[in-house]
Amino acid sequence: MPGVVGARMGRVASGDAVNEAKLYIFAGLPGSGKTTLARLLAQRTGGAHLRIDTIEQALRDLCSVDVQGEGYRLAYRIAEDILNVGVGAVADSCNPIELTRREWEATARRARSPYVNIEVICSDPRQHRERVETRTSTIPGHRLPTWSEVETREYHAWTVARIVIDTAGKTPGECIEELLSQVSDKTG
Repeated sequence: MPGVVGARMGRVASGDAVNEAKLYIFAGLPGSGKTTLARLLAQRTGGAHLRIDTIEQALRDLCSVDVQGEGYRLAYRIAEDILNVGVGAVADSCNPIELTRREWEATARRARSPYVNIEVICSDPRQHRERVETRTSTIPGHRLPTWSEVETREYHAWTVARIVIDTAGKTPGECIEELLSQVSDKTG
């Protein structure tokens, strides 16, 4: 086993080598279905699932931090470490502003890893609202946003290419198959 780890680390650490581990960068409003898809993608690819909500709630619980951008900045570092050992990562966050989207990409570039931007939307406002109003938190102590907070959340328009998955009227299984197909088309 030491030879395998050493070979992998050597490949990643060399100046001109490209790390084969991929960073999947999710974005989307709360209730759009991105965490469901991110989990499914992590399961299908064997990548690590990095959920910003979990990281931010841990900072609140363990450090009594009034979380602003700390969760994202911590996640970038964790993702880079994961990518640097040759394991893919799935970044699961609202990722609502241009700055955070570019920071995820910079994380992948530092690790010399390819990345894929993925925006998850729910184009049916009634279905989206129902999801937001009926879901329960899977993170102890985490407060979910209200529909009003989702509607008024800052969310920048995209300026770079990305895969868009519309979850309205579809099952999670249909959505993950669509996503895997689009990812394959982009990289295959």
